[in-house]
Amino acid sequence: MKQEIKRRISLLRSFMKEEGVSAFITPSTDPHSGEYTPEHWESRKWISGFTGSAGTAVITSDKGGVWTDSRFFLQAEDQLKDTGLILFKDRLPDTLSIPEWLGSVLQPGDKVGIDGWVNTTAEAEALAKELHAFGLELKVVNDPYEKLWTDRPSIPVNPIFILPVEFTGKTVAEKLQEIRKRIAQHQADGVLISALDEIAWTLNLRGNDVHCNPVFVSYLLITHNKVTLYITPQKLTAEVQDYLKTNGIETKPYDDVVCDLGNYLEKSIQMSDNTNYFLYTTMRPDVRIIRTASPVSFLKAVKNETEIRGFRNAMHRDGIAMVRFLRWIKEAVKSGKETEMSVDEKLYGFRATHPYFKGISFDTIAGYQEHGAIVHYEATQESASTLKPDGLLLLDSGAQYLDGTTDITRTIVLGPLTEAQKKDYTLVLKGFINLSMAVFPHGTCGTQLDILARQAMWKEGINYGHGTGHGVGHFLNVHEGPHQIRMNHVPAMMLPGMTITNEPGIYKAGEYGIRHENTMIVTEAIKTEFGPFYRLDPLTLCPIDKEGIIESMLSPEEKKWFNDYHTRVYNELAPDLTPEEQEWLKAATTAI
Repeated sequence: MKQEIKRRISLLRSFMKEEGVSAFITPSTDPHSGEYTPEHWESRKWISGFTGSAGTAVITSDKGGVWTDSRFFLQAEDQLKDTGLILFKDRLPDTLSIPEWLGSVLQPGDKVGIDGWVNTTAEAEALAKELHAFGLELKVVNDPYEKLWTDRPSIPVNPIFILPVEFTGKTVAEKLQEIRKRIAQHQADGVLISALDEIAWTLNLRGNDVHCNPVFVSYLLITHNKVTLYITPQKLTAEVQDYLKTNGIETKPYDDVVCDLGNYLEKSIQMSDNTNYFLYTTMRPDVRIIRTASPVSFLKAVKNETEIRGFRNAMHRDGIAMVRFLRWIKEAVKSGKETEMSVDEKLYGFRATHPYFKGISFDTIAGYQEHGAIVHYEATQESASTLKPDGLLLLDSGAQYLDGTTDITRTIVLGPLTEAQKKDYTLVLKGFINLSMAVFPHGTCGTQLDILARQAMWKEGINYGHGTGHGVGHFLNVHEGPHQIRMNHVPAMMLPGMTITNEPGIYKAGEYGIRHENTMIVTEAIKTEFGPFYRLDPLTLCPIDKEGIIESMLSPEEKKWFNDYHTRVYNELAPDLTPEEQEWLKAATTAI
């Protein structure tokens, strides 16, 4: 495979020479700015051999590298070895940015190529400005992989399906009314929606075009009197066609969006900075483009009562599956036959018994001991470790149900731990609990809450490189914005009805990884003369392994939260468990 990667890079360099560019940048995204993309747009994986979900490959005439974040450092280092590509550890102080590196290896006047379809407008503009500072010019070229990737997967044509209002809580008409109200507030005549989860949410439709994410490849153009869905016709069943017609939605072939934007008849249009650069530059100069966040982004993030009820039901059944799994695993590993892959399959089986189950929400991370330190580790037949009654298993998993999406991490104690493991386990738990106990005023963003999860480990000189929390879609993408909890500034406010994960961690390379994670929902706490205050209510219902805890490290307040949470887990799950399962859960949730 390493030789094949070198061959592919050679082909790209020939293309670059033909196009007159001295470098070409390949991001991980698709024309819809998706975090997870259909295979058709997995060009960065194809050209570099690095299979992580986030990263950017940059190839020059004689050099190359891949920029990725700390979640993938270990994985990328292994996969890039002997390919001629260098790993650049993104976001570290000593790592050059892509423009800085290109400025150091190219000559003033050189051109840097990108494909406008897979780069957002904001990214392309920022890149052009940064390159200009080094005397370099950004050039938009045709997608090289259309020519070079001879067995490239086609754009998916999987059929889409209707998600009934009993799950969505709002009709398409109600959602369109809200969207048009937001558009009018920005004095726009229309809006282009390109994010796939936003289109699915707006139309109460779901699909199967992206692994683990129930979305479908399309664009949606909404004006004050018309709605057009651009989609491959083969994806539309007779039922969906009738449904769209009933809701007054016109359909056109996917590629027609280019022509229609070029001939847009209204005076103004709202576009997100995440709209791909090609479509942005398609607009006529006399059309006023209003650059602001998609109106769907916040509307989708704040869940309605039906969605919240669905989340709670989904988390309840997911908790039942997790209890059955946790009860099974500690005995099962004593056989010496269980692996990281087999336990993943076992958990899948527990979840799949419910008729609302529609698959996993992301590829399970089952990392035993040193594999737990690889933040986005995915076991393969070659890499899967055999589990032993010793040490730690980090298990990060989730499911898609018709009424909600789940995301949970539990670090499971399979046997004796070192004192260092116990200390780190408890430090992570302290951060997890302190964020869970947060009460904060209206106007707070996730960045302001992030320190609560990190403070205990910071005092020990420990940190983690990933974000602390992300939104979770309603039977949609497991990663949802605009709100996040992370160190770098994300200004989106945390509002009641928003789901958010809580997942601090500690990772010791070559030794072990520890992460605790619940999905939570922002709810109202109190209202005073200083305004409304909010709190985080756990949606996830699952015991946290007590065997790794050094109880003396927890404050009385932290112990109370932990015990109260476990009481809730038992009271809510026990009625749906067998007597034997109830007995196990009772022991797992006794007070510390």
